[in-house]
Amino acid sequence: MEGRGAAAAAAAEEEEEEEAAGVRITPQLLKASTGEFALESILLLRLRGRGIAHLGCLGDCANLEWLDLSGNAIAQLGPLAALQSLAVLNLSRNRVASLEPLGSCRNLQSLNLAGNRLGSLQQLRCLMGLRRLESLRLRDPLARLANPLCAAPAYRAALADMFPGLKAIDGERVSGRGSELYQLCRDLDSSLGRGGGGGGAGTEPPRAAQPWVEAGFWEPRPPRRSSIMEEAYKQFGEVLQECRELSRRADDTIAQAERALSGRPDPNSYVF
Repeated sequence: MEGRGAAAAAAAEEEEEEEAAGVRITPQLLKASTGEFALESILLLRLRGRGIAHLGCLGDCANLEWLDLSGNAIAQLGPLAALQSLAVLNLSRNRVASLEPLGSCRNLQSLNLAGNRLGSLQQLRCLMGLRRLESLRLRDPLARLANPLCAAPAYRAALADMFPGLKAIDGERVSGRGSELYQLCRDLDSSLGRGGGGGGAGTEPPRAAQPWVEAGFWEPRPPRRSSIMEEAYKQFGEVLQECRELSRRADDTIAQAERALSGRPDPNSYVF
């Protein structure tokens, strides 16, 4: 027991040292990554693989709706509790062991937690109040990411009981449009994988069944948010207005040049 305690203490100390050396999210980093001057104007943010260990001022992005923090060294999620508009969150390949702050993200619809340190379904109970949550991923076989709790054979069934509103678990449809077809494909793949063949001498053993669709086909797409589209239309309109203004100025300059040239005397008109 003493050996285990010492090992756990050493691991905790090593993790603290790594977090201390990690990157902290600052206003300068956010502005450089998005080009936005005001943090409240940031709607989409991708900070994948930046070595981030501290979320810093991320909670000041009050209108953030889409966030990718995958591939970092994040363990504490405290600042995320302030993101009331957040709809899509990717925290895969981090060091998360506590999800309590996410219980305040009432608009969360899609959550990717594959490749973290969640060891029990009890750690997910804080998310049961998220009525809009439709997609939850704890395991990603293609990326070889999982959580310790995924070792339990029936964890997906337990998740479906805990979150009856889920439409997709680990990227697989469990309800809603396409779920019946997906289950049919899985059943067919399983039966083909178990199927024997002729059984005669010299016949090749059956090959493992291959997926019927491309990887990620059943992955739910990020929702299109009206505010994001409005911001895009606004920026496009501003660019279009600038183009019209430049065109008007060019026309004026050309007209002035033509008038200046027409006012000059014709050299051929001089008589010597």
